[in-house]
This record gives sequence, C-alpha cells and structure tokens, in this order.
Amino acid sequence: MDTIQIGVVTTSDRAYQGIYEDISGKAIMETMKEYLKNPLEFHYRCVPDELHVIEEALLDLSRDKKCDLLVTTGGTGPAERDVTVDATLAICDKILPGFGEQMRAVSLQYVPTAILSRQTAGICCKTLIINLPGKPKSIRECLDAVFPAVPYCLDLIGAGYMEVNEAVITAFRPKS
Repeated sequence: MDTIQIGVVTTSDRAYQGIYEDISGKAIMETMKEYLKNPLEFHYRCVPDELHVIEEALLDLSRDKKCDLLVTTGGTGPAERDVTVDATLAICDKILPGFGEQMRAVSLQYVPTAILSRQTAGICCKTLIINLPGKPKSIRECLDAVFPAVPYCLDLIGAGYMEVNEAVITAFRPKS
C-alpha cells in the first residue's frame, strides 16, 4: 500500500503568532486518518495570511515534498487578508472548480454566508490542492462532500493510490 504524502497548510495570522491553537489543521489530519487505510505522512505548515508566504508553502509541499494531496484551511473568504485561494490559483497548472462548487452547495445547507466562500481546488506538480474553510465543523462537512472524488483524481494525475476506509467514506472510481 502506498504511503500517502499529505500537506496541511493553515493560513492564519493569529494561529501563526501563537495567539490561539490551530485546531483546523489538526481536524484535517484527524479526518484523513479516519478516511484512509494507507500509511500517511503529514507535512504541516502554519503560515500568516501573506500571499507570497502561502505560495512558497504550497510550492514547497507540491513541488519539493511531492505531496499527493495538499489541503489548506483558512483564507477562503472575501476579506482583504483572505488570500489562500489567490495563492492556489497562482501556482496551479489546472483548476478544478467543481470542488468549490460542491463545497459551497453543502455549506449553504448550514449557513447562508457560504456564498461568500471562494474555495477551489487545483493541480500543481501532480499534487491535488483543496482549499477548505477555517472551522473544523465546516472542514468535515466539505471534505465529506468532495472526498469521494479525491482518490480517482489522484489516480488520474499520477499521485499515490489511496485506499479508503469504506466504513467511513466511499470513494468513486469508474469501473475499468
């Protein structure tokens, strides 16, 4: 079974400064441990809401660390310092807007402000990058909605082969 390399990037000025603990990044890692049977290696970064710093972290994890999946949390809204999506768009070779559309559709079932989210996903150097919101409850709701497509996406881009825990989540792979 492939060891899956997972990058986790929390973008938050306050978490970066130690004003509060990053519970969102931990929530992503815990969710991945539940979803996947594979051995996992996490590459974690907590960075400030600075475009060039986020771009550097994304490039390091995709190009240099060769993560199969890179999940960000925070910085997806319309505020001036919400620039995670901008960094993702700047470094990706291909954008997969369906991920953002699905995450917003699910989030709208819970909060009307989900329409303010700019979440997206894209591919950089055989790494799937998914931008998630900053709250653990929202992270899980969004991942539950889009993760069934993640293993097949990784297959298509030549990344590691994910084995999911079918008791927790079901992946969709077309029959060959």
